[in-house]
Amino acid sequence: MKILLVGEFSRLHNSLKEGLEHLGHQVVIIGHNDGFKKFPVDILIQKKWDNGILKKIKIAIYKITNFDVSSYLTYRQFLKHKKECSGFDVVQLINENSFYCTYKFEKKIISYLLKNNQKLYLLSSGYDYLNVKYCFENPNFKSVFPLYQNHKIDAKSFANVLKFQKKSFRKLHQFIYKNCNGIIASDLDYHLPLIGNPKYLGVIPNPINISKIEFNPIKIDDKIIIFHGINTSNYLKKGNNIFEEALEIIQQKYSDKIDIITTKSIPYNEYINLYYKAHILLDQVYAYDQGYNALEAMAKGKVVFTGAETEFIEHYNLSESVCINAKPDVDYLVNELSFLIENPTEIIAISKRARVFIENEHNYIKIAQKYVETWENN
Repeated sequence: MKILLVGEFSRLHNSLKEGLEHLGHQVVIIGHNDGFKKFPVDILIQKKWDNGILKKIKIAIYKITNFDVSSYLTYRQFLKHKKECSGFDVVQLINENSFYCTYKFEKKIISYLLKNNQKLYLLSSGYDYLNVKYCFENPNFKSVFPLYQNHKIDAKSFANVLKFQKKSFRKLHQFIYKNCNGIIASDLDYHLPLIGNPKYLGVIPNPINISKIEFNPIKIDDKIIIFHGINTSNYLKKGNNIFEEALEIIQQKYSDKIDIITTKSIPYNEYINLYYKAHILLDQVYAYDQGYNALEAMAKGKVVFTGAETEFIEHYNLSESVCINAKPDVDYLVNELSFLIENPTEIIAISKRARVFIENEHNYIKIAQKYVETWENN
């Protein structure tokens, strides 16, 4: 098969590509490389007029004319590569706004992809119209939405979520929904809101290239090392403020037993190298399931604080912990960290189970095969 993967912001499509190529398929990724993370893509679409004085001019033009310069320039870049984006058996969008364009230009690009390729699928692997609608309508669903509703996150910081409530993005959703062959969820946070939807094809777990990620058996000879990597643009959304409060207490309580490493918005390769020596990694507190950073850390044998709610445990039929379910509760986090620090053998045990879980449930070749079967049968 010839497969075009559109968009990249977590390494999901890169790992999927590696699995598909292992199975003998031809794969191309087009998209942005996600800013400072710099994920590799085959056809790079650069964000233009997106910072400095040009961004201010762009905003002024948009306010006056409702014309978005960045979207237009993205569309122009796509046109230069349109022949390279034709003739595929499958096109998969990483979400409903893969090119970060306004409705007019995003629709133009997707219309071309629909016309010049065989099938188009939509991944629910980030915010989209249906996910945002569900979270606002279900305030008890574990997510970052209560932070906005309780005025802890302002509208500007939540703009990438709120845009899916706009009329134009509802129209974009309806256009994609009508024309795509189906929707696939990448984890339970996106699966749960889609249950019962007629276009929903099911959850396919994130693919992890375990051949590239070495498992490092944990040895605790001296201090326990805790790693906290912060993406400043998602500081509150990941619960970094709550982790930091918990770490302050842990530092005072166990200063002679732990070392804490904190980083802020560093490139992906530098990020994964820095947590190499860590035993425990703090990922996020508002999730049911693990995102990409958590899964890669688990593959390396880290004990990760991330989403691992009851729904996750039941879905994978787990009898023992493979990671630590993180909650937006400082006292709870302090208790969980304290238990691990005082029981280092449990860190070693969870580390081993984490790697086995990734090998069993997230093997990039097995996951690639699940995608192929889904595309072929729908």
